[in-house]
Amino acid sequence: MRKNILISGASSGLGAGMAREFAKRGHNLALCARRLDRLQELKTDIESVHSGIKITIHKLDVTEYEQVFTVFRAAREELGTLDRVIVNAGIGQGVPVGKGDFARNKAIIETNFIAALAQCEAAMEIFRAQDSGHLVIISSMSAMRGLRGGLTAYAASKVGVAALAEGIRTDMLRKPAIKVSTIYPGYIRTEMNDKAPAAQTPYIIDAERGCRLLAQAIEREPAKAYVPWWPWAPLGYLMKRLPLSWVAKLN
Repeated sequence: MRKNILISGASSGLGAGMAREFAKRGHNLALCARRLDRLQELKTDIESVHSGIKITIHKLDVTEYEQVFTVFRAAREELGTLDRVIVNAGIGQGVPVGKGDFARNKAIIETNFIAALAQCEAAMEIFRAQDSGHLVIISSMSAMRGLRGGLTAYAASKVGVAALAEGIRTDMLRKPAIKVSTIYPGYIRTEMNDKAPAAQTPYIIDAERGCRLLAQAIEREPAKAYVPWWPWAPLGYLMKRLPLSWVAKLN
């Protein structure tokens, strides 16, 4: 059992939902996010139901790259080991390229990809020293193809982290005690997409079910997983092969 789990972006959305799910399974948690007040509320809420686990909270802006290493090392010291790190922190909707908001699209790439690299570096440094661990990278079904409009930069960032995960997994083929998983969630209702029209979020599921399925998939430690498997695994196959005119209908 991977007893001690670090989750970034844990103050809301999928991060908070996964924290609750892993707490149900008896895991100790290191929860990281920018909003320390939200983390404290989450910690208090979880501890009121699951008193037998240890929870540490850490204020972390993942784009402060040196801080990522400091926080990950501190979490390891507090829990004794880090057995699983879930690279989850990210931001969503951007602006169509060329529409005058380079800063927003740049922030998406920096947060979702470069900051993910920093988290992977910090996690793998610990796992290599321990000779064990499970690195989990939350990508997206958006990684299947380039997407239009406000999702262009987001999709590109999720392609990047998926390739990053695969590269690290390849590097670990001779170290079977260190696993690397890439998770591709479909649409799961969170604060990030709560106001999105139904036509832009096909096959969306509620956060509770989505986070339960994410936790189940992660605990299997697959090389990659689509969550939920239906309909996203078949759709992922199609998205890679059908004309862009069809893919454009998904966003």
